Amino acid sequence: QVQLAESGGGFVQAGGSLRLSCKASRWITSTFNSRTLGWYRQAPGKERELVATVSAVRTGARTNYADSVKGRFSISRDNSRKTVYLQMNSRQPEETAVYYCAADRDGTSVEPNDFWGQGTQVTVSG
Repeated sequence: QVQLAESGGGFVQAGGSLRLSCKASRWITSTFNSRTLGWYRQAPGKERELVATVSAVRTGARTNYADSVKGRFSISRDNSRKTVYLQMNSRQPEETAVYYCAADRDGTSVEPNDFWGQGTQVTVSG
């Protein structure tokens, strides 16, 4: 069973930037490469929402974003490190949330949700 471990959360001022990392363990590199990866967030009192995804390597590692973060967030994958990143710029206070990374089982999901990390808290102060 894969383990996903997020890091990089913390406090950031509105307008600032933060980069989250999520490292997958217990997967060999080829398995990691074959999976769709994503970042979600859940703000207090709200449902979890999909923020960004990056597809499997064989499909070109295509990225997709929620409309609310397009142009400000960037998802990327470093396959040699088995890590997926979320670069977040121009943070807004309403984006305070717990951020989760996720992966799917076979690289075919539009919304990967088979495996989850524990989450990392991001607080944006206004």
